[in-house]
Amino acid sequence: MLEKVDLTLALPKTEYKERMPLLQERLLDLQTACWKAQIPSIILFEGWDAAGKGTTINALTQRLEPRGFRLHAIQAPRTSETHMPWLWRYWLRTPNYGEMAIFDRSWYGRVLVERVEKIAPKEVWSRSYDAITDFERALADDGYQIIKFFLHIDKAEQKRRFKALEKDPMSSWHVQKEDWEHHRKYAKYVTAIEDMLQRTEAEWGPWTIVEATDRRWARVKVFSTIIQRLERALTDRGKELPPPPQPAPKPAEQKEPKAKAKPKAKAKPKAKAGGK
Repeated sequence: MLEKVDLTLALPKTEYKERMPLLQERLLDLQTACWKAQIPSIILFEGWDAAGKGTTINALTQRLEPRGFRLHAIQAPRTSETHMPWLWRYWLRTPNYGEMAIFDRSWYGRVLVERVEKIAPKEVWSRSYDAITDFERALADDGYQIIKFFLHIDKAEQKRRFKALEKDPMSSWHVQKEDWEHHRKYAKYVTAIEDMLQRTEAEWGPWTIVEATDRRWARVKVFSTIIQRLERALTDRGKELPPPPQPAPKPAEQKEPKAKAKPKAKAKPKAKAGGK
């Protein structure tokens, strides 16, 4: 599955600069329309380490109304959370009607890192696929839009990004020992990822694989996918879509005014010989 993804796709910088402001404005308008229509949405990001999840989420949230979304960066469960059903902490993070919840990693960690690193035994993670699809189906039946992204890069690109991050003192902390350990297990993660994509693909919660070698391409694809899903949700409920944003008019070319000729300085009268 992943070997068929075209990781050479890219977007020119000029086109990116033209499209992104319109996409950001469109998403803001749709966020407002969904709030008025009481349509909740869950947007989750999975992907390789250093694939660009954080920078994509940053671009996604720059122009959104901050009171209308919550960002959840998922880490290992706290001690108290381990005493509850494993999906309990995600139920608590579902958004109110009309709002968005954005997940930087999600419940899919159970069938990815917990599987490959043997944090969860096989009998636990293997039955989690059904629990996940039931969880998402219950949310979809209640009107939630579930939008799932997997950001994909190949092993060589991941290694290149790790080394680039380590060279910069301001970003070297992003790469930890465990990241290189995950990198060495790239093939095992591919198997787990493909199982995840196949077993949790559903009409109510389809996956979008994002070709993330080129960051500009990845961001535009994420924005476009979310916009299409929200537009469809509004249309399905019989709601009128907001008008599409118009590109800013290009400034008219103005001819530079001709420089005015400087007036010639008057010649000073010569002093007469002989004094007064």
